[in-house]
Amino acid sequence: MTRAAVFLCLILASASPALAQVTGPVPPAAAPSPETAPAANVLPPSFASERARRLDELYGRLREAEGARQARAIEAQIGMVIAQTGSDTADLLMARAQQAMQQRQADLALSLLDSVIDLYPETVEAWSRRATLYFSRRELGRAITDIEHVLRLEPRHFGAMVGLGMMLQQLGEDKSALTAFKRALEINPHIERVPQIIKRLQPTVDGVEL
Repeated sequence: MTRAAVFLCLILASASPALAQVTGPVPPAAAPSPETAPAANVLPPSFASERARRLDELYGRLREAEGARQARAIEAQIGMVIAQTGSDTADLLMARAQQAMQQRQADLALSLLDSVIDLYPETVEAWSRRATLYFSRRELGRAITDIEHVLRLEPRHFGAMVGLGMMLQQLGEDKSALTAFKRALEINPHIERVPQIIKRLQPTVDGVEL
């Protein structure tokens, strides 16, 4: 995995660490069969409403955080809320996908994430993890499509914005990348390394005065 892919994994995980903490044995990976698999599901209104309320509160606290330590704690809480699926089936599939990623079984992880997205298309974390996998495989078009879907579901997902900025940089779209990095920093002023990236990119986009 390239250094950029590692950084993307870390920045996305910082906004969604709950699944990275899966421990203990996980049952053999297998997506639900067509006979038992439910149709595409949406979040229950009460679940979605409570999650939105909690995220509003946490993002507000993140902007006002005093210091990196406090910010990291709030980032972890945001990540756990975002990672909630509202479905035991989706949770199990996500745990299996996470295990497959840890074991470098990319094809299996992609298959499991595809199943989650097909069955539970509002699962932000599934789109985010799949984008990371695509990025690690240098499939930037697919990775960007998934990241954009993450941002449609959760427009304040600062990890996804940083990931999008990194991908746009690789495609030579420095101006759009800079916009993504700046937006991420507006939402979370405590993201590590992003201020330095912005500082390096700004002269490239604006031009250097003689």
